[in-house]
Amino acid sequence: MEEMLHQGYGNLIDVRSPGEFARDTIPGAVNIPLFSDAERAQVGIMYKQQGQQAAQWLGMQIVSPKIESLMKAIRQRAEETGEEPTIFCWRGGMRSRAMATFATFSGIPVRRLIGGYRAYRQHVVKTIVPYELKVPLVLLHGMTGVGKTELLRRLEARGLPVLDLERMAGHRGSVFGHIGKGRPANQKMFDARLFETLRRFRTAPFFLMEAESKRIGNAVLPAFLMDAKERALHVDVTAPLDVRVERLYQEYVLPFAWRPDYQDSVMAAYAGIARRIPTAQSHLLREAIQSGDYRTAIATLLVYYYDPRYQNKRNAYVGSFTEVDATDLNQAEERIVRYLEETLGWGTL
Repeated sequence: MEEMLHQGYGNLIDVRSPGEFARDTIPGAVNIPLFSDAERAQVGIMYKQQGQQAAQWLGMQIVSPKIESLMKAIRQRAEETGEEPTIFCWRGGMRSRAMATFATFSGIPVRRLIGGYRAYRQHVVKTIVPYELKVPLVLLHGMTGVGKTELLRRLEARGLPVLDLERMAGHRGSVFGHIGKGRPANQKMFDARLFETLRRFRTAPFFLMEAESKRIGNAVLPAFLMDAKERALHVDVTAPLDVRVERLYQEYVLPFAWRPDYQDSVMAAYAGIARRIPTAQSHLLREAIQSGDYRTAIATLLVYYYDPRYQNKRNAYVGSFTEVDATDLNQAEERIVRYLEETLGWGTL
């Protein structure tokens, strides 16, 4: 494991079943499964009922017809990346050993991750739990829709060290944050993505991050980030209400409103917060959703739900705030870069 982390790993192949891979894996890995989910279940049942030898024999029967296609997939992956594949399974046991053996007999050079995904997960936890952020953390604050996520992505594209926690969590951090995102990441996957980002930026002189709550979707922020937020520098991103409404419409509505279940998803999210909105405005919001008037719905949500909560969250932070107008995102991006230059010496380090 230490050798892999030191040398880097750009061509990881997870040979576990698709279901295992979907739950959590090493970021950047591709799935070339030895068994399907149903086949893995069959082998497991055989192991419980008749023991290891019987399970191994069944596994051989299942895999034998697939060996050629599996080797073609591994060889194609090696050719595409130009890197020797590193194969892993759950514990670095029979599945990765079998796949590596087939590859070696086929003339495909491969490495095998000793200890498998479990060893990687243990290393991530061992790193994340006691981690201390010893460089400054710059928090982007701002009401919903001002463009914080877009600004972080632009700054990351410029090479700045960004912790995009919403992307790591597969969730936008609000009751509507799952829309268009698919299944949110679990804690293991979130931790792995955070670990990989910290590893990639291990010499960074600071980090940029949105001022998130402790929980984002299914993931909980580690203690070191919550502690770092207490000592952070603060940038308050602002934009007029009409600009924010249009940005949210473009992000949450336009790409997904064609889906048959879109309105039901929005209504279900609304139902979870309806009692926290004044009665008259809650009725207006429901009617706007039902009629498909999503701009009115967004404006109502901002004024009567999100904005008051943002103000309460901001009041919990101490220290001065540097305001950045994000009506024009290009100008806001440059203003943040100048702030980093002036405050932290970014660009002169």
